Amino acid sequence: MTLAIGQPVPDFTATATGDTTLSLSQFKGRQVVIFFYPKASTPGCTTEGGDFRDRKADFDAVDTVILGISRDGIRAQENFKTKQAFNFELISDKDEEVCKLFDVIKLKKLYGKEHLGIERSTFLIDAEGKLAREWRGVKVNGHAQEVLEAARELHASK
Repeated sequence: MTLAIGQPVPDFTATATGDTTLSLSQFKGRQVVIFFYPKASTPGCTTEGGDFRDRKADFDAVDTVILGISRDGIRAQENFKTKQAFNFELISDKDEEVCKLFDVIKLKKLYGKEHLGIERSTFLIDAEGKLAREWRGVKVNGHAQEVLEAARELHASK
């Protein structure tokens, strides 16, 4: 199954920080930003998470929830969230169920070796649970601001 703009995003349930289990359906009526990042506590992921953290009040102002997802275990996610003072939950997707739903597992190269990993990607889901925007192969600089502007436009168009 491939997600398409304007189509409903299937519900999922996953383990998250704060000793919680989150389902996409619990946010119905609110916009949701889901950003997938390769690995907790690495430089690019720390910068990206910090950019979303620093704009959380602006996302809140347009009724938009932020969720970060990687394949890291819940302990690594908790440590990452605490160390970076993230003001949103992180989801542990060790079994890659959510990653596969959004098709973000890609063949990557690191130091000349190929491996499967998360392609940095972000998805904006509207208040009805439909995919509104997607960004794949994300470059961190300026990305959170671009997502915020898209969330503002989507909220204003309601």
